[in-house]
Amino acid sequence: MDRCVPSPPFRKRPRAQARPSRQSGGSAARCGAGMAHYKATDSKREQFRRYLEKSGVLDTLTKVLVALYEEPEKPNNALDFLKHHIGAAAPENPEVEALRLEVAEVKEKYEAVLEENKKLKAKLSQYEPPPEEKRGE
Repeated sequence: MDRCVPSPPFRKRPRAQARPSRQSGGSAARCGAGMAHYKATDSKREQFRRYLEKSGVLDTLTKVLVALYEEPEKPNNALDFLKHHIGAAAPENPEVEALRLEVAEVKEKYEAVLEENKKLKAKLSQYEPPPEEKRGE
């Protein structure tokens, strides 16, 4: 049987306000209309939770939070700790920077080799007979 789970009260009602009675359909009437919304919200939350779980976000967050919990001396800024351990604000690894420089150098060499290849092909074409003359021989 479906039970209507009321939302938690955010502030208390003043005593002067009368609570709706069950006879007037106050709680029961609200429950029927609100239950569909409650189920839809619950379904969206469940879908989002599955998405986070499937993509590995929950696992990563759990590991980082456990690392923070197990840290003997808690950092002054927990958010920086999380960012650093997740990798969002991690300083650039020197090895990664070296690889980026190497890639840039290789790209420059590649462009130079392409240009040299183009020049050599042009020079070679001066010494080769045109394609029509080759067929005639």
